[in-house]
Amino acid sequence: MRLNNLGLVRTRIERPDPADVDRLSQFGVATIHEAMGRVGLMRPYIRPAYHGAKLCGPAITVLLQPGDNWMLHVAAEQVQAGDVLVAGCTTESEDGFFGELLATSLTARGCKGLVIDGGVRDVADLEEMDFPVFSRAINAKGTVKATLGSVNVPVVVANALVSPGDVVVADVDGVVVVPREHVAAVADASQKREDNEEAKRQQFREGVLGLDIYGMRDPLAAAGLEYVED
Repeated sequence: MRLNNLGLVRTRIERPDPADVDRLSQFGVATIHEAMGRVGLMRPYIRPAYHGAKLCGPAITVLLQPGDNWMLHVAAEQVQAGDVLVAGCTTESEDGFFGELLATSLTARGCKGLVIDGGVRDVADLEEMDFPVFSRAINAKGTVKATLGSVNVPVVVANALVSPGDVVVADVDGVVVVPREHVAAVADASQKREDNEEAKRQQFREGVLGLDIYGMRDPLAAAGLEYVED
């Protein structure tokens, strides 16, 4: 009887429609998060390894063991063009699981980037390659290849649950996870929110105050806000 998912690689996963993923990629993390009802964010300690990094794609998920990057090599075989590698760990670890060599391998597979609740290194090389990485830490400490984890099982990454095929979007504002079955609807909702914000943006350009755009004056007065001239 299998008592856990360790040592398991699922070779077939469902991915969302690439056209819906492409539509979702047009929006920022903040817009998507708001459009979903303010859910799906990873903890903000996951940061881009270099300025300008951003990514969007279906997740190939990886469960790592602390200080061991064996399963990243296993996961590379499962990557299809357009996928993003998303890695959690069985316990907290900031070792340098990932660097330029693995990025080279993943680039050849068409991978769009990495999100990892762990450390990465070779950041200057990653930036030169323009291989987007979002990580818990930057750490030169190396890892071993000795203990089995898993590939394409649900993983928790920075407090967010990620299932294989979910779409992960990352930019300077953070990382958000969109469940695979909701990608089209979230892209629609994000577009609606973007259109609404553009209308408000034009009002702000014209000097209209948020107090009036959002109808704040009456609620503020009801809450007891007073204006005085001394």
